[in-house]
Amino acid sequence: MNRTIAALSLFVLSGSVALAGCVGGSSDVSKKEKAKLKAYILDKPPAALPHKLNVNYDNKEILLGCKVSPAGPLAPGQKVKLTMYWQAKKKLDDGWQLFTHVLDGSGERILNIDNVGPLRTVRGDHQILAPGEWTPGKVYVDEQSFTVPKKVKTNRIQVVTGIWKGNDRLKTLSGPHDRENRGIVINIPIKRTHPTAASLASARVPTLRVDQLPKGAKIKIDGKLDEDAWKTAPTAGPFVDVRTGKPNPAFPVGGRVKILYDTKDLYLAFDVNDKNITGGFKKGDKDPHLWTKDTVEIMVDPDGDGDNKDYYEIQVGPQNLVFDSQFDDYNKPEKKPDGPFGHQEWSAKLTSAVTLNGTLDKPGDKDQGYVVEMQIPWKSFSKAKNAPPKTGDTWRMNFYAMKNNSGVAWSPILGQGNFHKASRFGRVLWAEKGWKPPEAKNAPGTKPAMPPGLRPRLKLPPLEHAPKFKAPPVGTHAAR
Repeated sequence: MNRTIAALSLFVLSGSVALAGCVGGSSDVSKKEKAKLKAYILDKPPAALPHKLNVNYDNKEILLGCKVSPAGPLAPGQKVKLTMYWQAKKKLDDGWQLFTHVLDGSGERILNIDNVGPLRTVRGDHQILAPGEWTPGKVYVDEQSFTVPKKVKTNRIQVVTGIWKGNDRLKTLSGPHDRENRGIVINIPIKRTHPTAASLASARVPTLRVDQLPKGAKIKIDGKLDEDAWKTAPTAGPFVDVRTGKPNPAFPVGGRVKILYDTKDLYLAFDVNDKNITGGFKKGDKDPHLWTKDTVEIMVDPDGDGDNKDYYEIQVGPQNLVFDSQFDDYNKPEKKPDGPFGHQEWSAKLTSAVTLNGTLDKPGDKDQGYVVEMQIPWKSFSKAKNAPPKTGDTWRMNFYAMKNNSGVAWSPILGQGNFHKASRFGRVLWAEKGWKPPEAKNAPGTKPAMPPGLRPRLKLPPLEHAPKFKAPPVGTHAAR
C-alpha cells in the first residue's frame, strides 16, 4: 500500500528563500515586486502544454499542466527547471500556500522546495503570491528550480505538489495524485552509471530454504520462542535499507524473522530492534493502519512468479493488532485516500502473540524492541496453487520492520516500486529434511538445469534501462 518506501535521508534545498506575504495587502511587498509578479499572471492557459495534468484541488484550484527543462534523463547534481500552470476556480481564504516535494523512486522525500520560485518568495509569514491571493479565472505561472541530489539512489525521481494551510491540505479530487492530497506533476528518469559487481549482487533477491517441521513438533504461540525448533529455524535477515540493499544502522528500527512450517500452518517469529515502541491504536480496532506507527509486515505471492497477481499483505503491531488484506494486482483494488486497501474483508485467520522488551507509548524511556510470533493456516491462502506448498515449491515473500510509514526489509526494493513490488520479494523454497533438488538430465554440451523452485540468475541490464517506475503514493508505504 502507497507506503511508500523507506528512505532515511532528507535533503533540504538550501538557499535564501523566505516565507511569503500577501501580494495585495502586505506592506512588505514593494511596487517593484508587484510589477515583476504581473509577468506570472495570465488571462488564459498557454496554447500548448508539454505535460497536461488537470489535477483538481477541491474544485478550487486546477493544476493545468507543466513543462520541465531539461526533460531528462537527468544526472545526479544536475539542475532542472520546472514550470507549473495553475488556474484559480474559486476564491480561497488567506493562509493557503503552495508546497512541492521531490521524491525518489521508492516514494521517499529527498527535497522540500515549498518556498522556491517567484510566486513563493517569503514576505512576512506567507508566500508573496500564495493561492489565497489568486483571482478566479486567472492562470498563475509557478516556476521552480532545484538540483538533483548527488546521493539519489534510484533510477527515477517524482515531483508532487499541493496546497496547504496549518495541518490541512486541499483535497485532490481528480487527475494524477496520491493518497496524501499531492498532485503528481512529473516522473523524471535519472542517469545511472553502469553497475558494479557489488551493485549487481545487491540487486539479486535473496533465497531461503525452509524445511518442514518433524511430525509431532509443536509450536505454542506465546511470543517467547522457547521451543527448540526456533533455535535452529532458518532466518531471513538482518533486514536492510529498502532503497540501497545495505545495512542502515541509522534507521530507527531493525529486525529479522525466523520461519517454520508444517502441513497445516506457517509460523513466523519477528525480532524487532526498536528504541521507542509505539502503538497508538485503540484496542480492538479492525484493520488499523499499522504502517503509520510500528509494525512488522509480511507480503506473500504464493505463485512464486513475482507478477503481483493474487498476493497477500499481513501486519501485526506491538499492540498485537492485525491488518490483513488480499490484492488482485499491484496495489489493487485501492480506494484513496483512506482505504480500503485491497480486499480487507479477507482474513488470515492467524494466531499471534507479542512480547515487549520495553514499554509501549512512553517516548521518554529507552526500549530494546519487541517480538511478534504468529501462526497462519495454509488454508487462508486460498489463491495459492498449493497450500500447503509442496516440497520444492517456491513462494515469493518479503518481510519488513516498519516505523512511521517507512521500514527495513529482507529483500530491498531498490527504487523499483513500493513495499508491494512482488518482483523484488525474496524467494522461500519449501523443503523437508534430507530432500535434495533432483538433478536434471541435460543433452551433451548443455549447461545443467536449475533445480525446481529456483530460478537462474538473470543478466541484469544497465540500471538506466531498468523498467519504468510509476511512483507510488507515499506513505506507502511507501504503498501508503
